[in-house]
Amino acid sequence: MLEASLAGQLKSLLERLTLPIELVSSLDDGPKSTELAELLTEIAAMSDKVTYERRDDDARRPSFAVRRSGTDTEVRFAGIPLGHEFTSLALALLQVGGYPSKESPELLEQIRDLDGDFHFETYFSLSCQNCPDVVQALNLMSVLNPRISHVAIDGALFQDEVDGRQIMAVPTVFVNGELFGSGRMGLEEIIGKLDVGAADRAATAIAQKDPFDVLVVGGGPSGAAAAVYAARKGIRTGIAAERFGGQVLDTMAIENFISVPYTEGPQFGSALENHVRQYGVDIMNTQKAAKLVPAATENGLVEIELESGASLLARTVILSTGARWRSMNVPGEDQYRNKGVTYCPHCDGPLFKGKRVAVIGGGNSGVEAAIDLAGLVEHVTLIEFDSVLRADEVLQRKLRSLPNADILLSTLTTEVVGDGNKVTGLAYKDRTTDAAHTLDVEGVFVQIGLLPNTEWLTGSVELSDRGEIAIDDRGQTSVPGVFAAGDCTTVPYKQIVIAAGAGATAALSAFDRLIRTGVPAEDSAAATVG
Repeated sequence: MLEASLAGQLKSLLERLTLPIELVSSLDDGPKSTELAELLTEIAAMSDKVTYERRDDDARRPSFAVRRSGTDTEVRFAGIPLGHEFTSLALALLQVGGYPSKESPELLEQIRDLDGDFHFETYFSLSCQNCPDVVQALNLMSVLNPRISHVAIDGALFQDEVDGRQIMAVPTVFVNGELFGSGRMGLEEIIGKLDVGAADRAATAIAQKDPFDVLVVGGGPSGAAAAVYAARKGIRTGIAAERFGGQVLDTMAIENFISVPYTEGPQFGSALENHVRQYGVDIMNTQKAAKLVPAATENGLVEIELESGASLLARTVILSTGARWRSMNVPGEDQYRNKGVTYCPHCDGPLFKGKRVAVIGGGNSGVEAAIDLAGLVEHVTLIEFDSVLRADEVLQRKLRSLPNADILLSTLTTEVVGDGNKVTGLAYKDRTTDAAHTLDVEGVFVQIGLLPNTEWLTGSVELSDRGEIAIDDRGQTSVPGVFAAGDCTTVPYKQIVIAAGAGATAALSAFDRLIRTGVPAEDSAAATVG
C-alpha cells in the first residue's frame, strides 16, 4: 500500500511510541474500504505497540480511529489520509501513542485548560497543502483535552456531506455542527477563537515588552531572513507576524529556491520558522500591524500599533508584510467567497469534480490552474481581460489541446452570480462587442496576480502608485530607521529567493544604522559577521 520510502519512514517513527494504540476501522464493500484495510493492516505490522481491528462502529465508511488502548483518547479520519495528509496520520499515531508535541509548554497548557465540549469536523482534500495544519492542530487538541474530539473528513469521498453542507473550499471546519471557519488556521489562531481571553492576555504581554533593536513586521521569506541576519548580530530582535510563512504557505510546489530542488509551501514555511527560532528571536504570531508611527525626537523609537490594541517599540523596523491574491472587486465575489469563489485550485479543485467552473486570469498561474482543473471538472472556461494570453507558450498549447476547456479573450467579468448560498454563474462582457453574457458555472477560481499588504501604511511611508513600499538599494524607506523587503516593496520580480535576499539586505542596513547613529545594540561585540 505504502511506497517503500514512506513505509520505512513510518516504521522508524513508530519506534518512538511509548503507549499501545489501536486502529479501529469502519468499512463497507467499496474499493476505498479495501485500500484502507490494507493500509491499517500494514501499519499494525510495523510495531508491536499497534493493533488493528474492524468494528464498523462509525456511520462514515471508510473511516478509522487512532485510539490509545484502554482510554477514550483518539483522533478520527474519514477517508485515507495519504498525500498531503500523510504527515497528519504519522503525527496522530505518535501523539496518541504518547510521543510529546513540540509546541510550547504554554500553548499545550492553554489547550488543556480550555473550558467547553467541542466536537470538530474538518473537511479536507488530499491535494490541499493548507489542510494539514488545521487537521494536525485539531488532532493535537483532541489528544490533550478529553472534552475535545475531532474527525478529519476527505471531502472527495463524502460528496453527499460536502453538497449537503455546501462546502466549496477546504479546509472547512465545523464545531458542534456549526461552521467554525474556512481556510488555513494555525494552532494559536484556533485556540484564540475558543479561548475568549487569549487575545487580551497576548496584547497585555506584548505591551510590556522592552523596545527591540530590530523589529520585523511580517513572517514570510523576507521577514525570516531579516530576523536571522539581525539576530546573528547579537542584537535584540523581534518579529510580529499575522501568520508565519506568509503567502509561501499557499504555494503548491517550490522548485527554484537554490540548493533545494523541490519542497512545498507549508514545509518551507515551517523550516523558515524553525530557523528563526534557533536564534532566540521573539516571535509574536497572530499579530497584525495597524499603524506605523515614526520615531519621536525624544526617544528615537519607531512605534508599531497592532490591531489587538498593543504597541511595539523599536530602534529600527523592517516591513515585510508581503502580498495576497488580488480580488476581482465585482459584485458577488465577497458574498460567495468559499461558496464557489476560491483562490486555490490545488486545494479546492477536488470539491468541484464533475462540475463546470471558470478560471479568471491568463497568466501562468491561471493557465496552469485551468489545465489542472480540466482533469477533475466537467468543463473549465478560462477568462482573460486582455486580447492575448500572457502564459508561457507551452502552457497555452496544452490548454488549447484539452477537449473540455474553452478560452474567452477580451472578456471583462462583471458579477459573480449565485442563489444566496452558492455560485451558479458568472456574468461577463465581451470587450470587442460590449455584449453581455452569463456563463453557467458552480466554481470561480481567481488567478489575477498579487496585491501588496500595505494599506495600513498609507500616509506614513512613501508608496508607489501600485501600493508598494518605495525603497532604495539598501532597503531604506522614506522614513528614517524604517526599512522594507520582499513582495510588499518596489523591488522587481516577486520571487522567494529575491525576497530572502532583500530581507538580509534590510537587516544589514538596519544594523549599520544602529552602529552609525550611536544607538546601543545589545551584545553587539559578540556579533557574528555574515
